[in-house]
Amino acid sequence: MNRLNRFALLAGVIGMLLGAAACQSKSSEASSVSASSASPAATASAAPAAKADDTNIVEVDPKMMANIRIEPVREQILHRQLTATGKVQFNEDRMVRVLAPLPGQVVDLQVRVGDSVRKDQLLFSIKSREVAALVTEYLESQRDLDLAAKTHTMTKDLFDHQAASRIALQQAESDLAKAQAHVARAEEALQVVGLSPQEIEKTGGLRSLIPVSAPQAGKVIERSVTSGQFVQADSTALLTLADTSTVWVFADVFESDIHLVHPGDKVRVIAAAYPDRAFMASVDRINDKVDPETRTLKVRLLVSNPGELLKAEMFITAALELNERTSGVTVPAKALLSEDAKSYLFVASGERRFERRLVSAVPDGSGRMRVTDGLRTGDRIVTDGALLLRFRQQESQH
Repeated sequence: MNRLNRFALLAGVIGMLLGAAACQSKSSEASSVSASSASPAATASAAPAAKADDTNIVEVDPKMMANIRIEPVREQILHRQLTATGKVQFNEDRMVRVLAPLPGQVVDLQVRVGDSVRKDQLLFSIKSREVAALVTEYLESQRDLDLAAKTHTMTKDLFDHQAASRIALQQAESDLAKAQAHVARAEEALQVVGLSPQEIEKTGGLRSLIPVSAPQAGKVIERSVTSGQFVQADSTALLTLADTSTVWVFADVFESDIHLVHPGDKVRVIAAAYPDRAFMASVDRINDKVDPETRTLKVRLLVSNPGELLKAEMFITAALELNERTSGVTVPAKALLSEDAKSYLFVASGERRFERRLVSAVPDGSGRMRVTDGLRTGDRIVTDGALLLRFRQQESQH
């Protein structure tokens, strides 16, 4: 019996040991399966993080390098500049608004918005009943003048032959003077509305049209009338003409920098539409009021506009060179790419590896940009082929 008990006890211990071993094996397998299933997820989450860090890195094939030009960045001694942004506006000192001289109907309208006109060029005519009244008055005054002149001549001849009294001669002279004054007033009234007395006499006053001509050369920038429309002789402009050989630019200068700006200072203006071209300007007027929100003052620049390239509402950057020198970096304008109002360029970081880098830059004239932040001396930048690299970068992100 004791022997049987020993065997039973030994069998129980062995069973317990085998059960524990089986449990440990299953636990290990479960842990292995869990670890193996979690590993791809961890790897997947780590991969995008690594990829996100490389979104600004571009690698190109050796064949593409033939289309890419790289230059080292060098520090230069430059004039210190005060830069400001602004907008182009028409030069209001060279604008005219064409009004209707008399109420009537517009006929023979010959211009549209955007047309260039010469000084004294016919713009349109106005058919008006008041013109007919002016013409009639002029013709009547001419007839009265002819009669008064004849009466005076006859009375003077009679007076010379003692056949008329001095009082009659004086009366004839007075009537002649009144008739001459009447004609002068009628002629002036015709000239005010643009009619020529000689033309009236030539046509006999049959046409009651007022010609409206351009008071200056320029372009038609606004038109608020159509042919056949009836208009009133008020302050409503029917046409607006502007001489665009010069324009105004209103630049926003911070109040902390306004002491550096003086009337007459020469300024270089760069338009966003023409980054490789500089327009010469001068400070014309400095506003007397500070904008309470932006803490800037409007500075009006008078800009020469050869070729009439600058258009109203264009964005510009104005650069005022100061009598101070500082070190700085300039790059070709074509090296920069603009996206979302930010500037980027590509910097070589390896033999065929490039990094797209955010920089701050302002126009420096002569087709170059002055980089104020984002570059260091010795950086090797792409001066030709930046668009190719940007296209390659976009391809790699899809």
